[in-house]
Amino acid sequence: MTQRIQISATLPAAYKGLVALHDTIEKAAADAGLDQSLFELVKIRASQLNGCAFCLDMHSRDALKLGETAQRVVMVATWWETELYTEKERAAFALTDAVTKLSEHQEVPDQVYEQATAVFTEEQYSAVIWAIAVINAFNRLGVTSKKLLPKEPW
Repeated sequence: MTQRIQISATLPAAYKGLVALHDTIEKAAADAGLDQSLFELVKIRASQLNGCAFCLDMHSRDALKLGETAQRVVMVATWWETELYTEKERAAFALTDAVTKLSEHQEVPDQVYEQATAVFTEEQYSAVIWAIAVINAFNRLGVTSKKLLPKEPW
């Protein structure tokens, strides 16, 4: 694998700003009554879709530390085929899929929007959308930099 420029290290102020935005969204989500585990699952799903190994590894570890089961973490890849996830998690996954794949569809389908707004408050919905946008930004940095996985095993 070709060694790549680590974008987060060459413009640290921008990276710190993205981390600060992430932290603001996490706080807003918690204030709106959303569980941190849901956000880790969203980050896992977006990272799967974007092919970001570094973020997928990090957020899978984080989800396990929060008490998620290995089965639920692994099955995010096929969330629509299982009954392992709550209605809110399923709505968040559908949003994650739609927002992450905007280049394919150019929209979030009305059905996905309606499913999400039926289970999330306005504040919760906004926090989920922001979280999806931010993990997509992190994924793009990780993929273009080919950020290496940590050496320690799970």
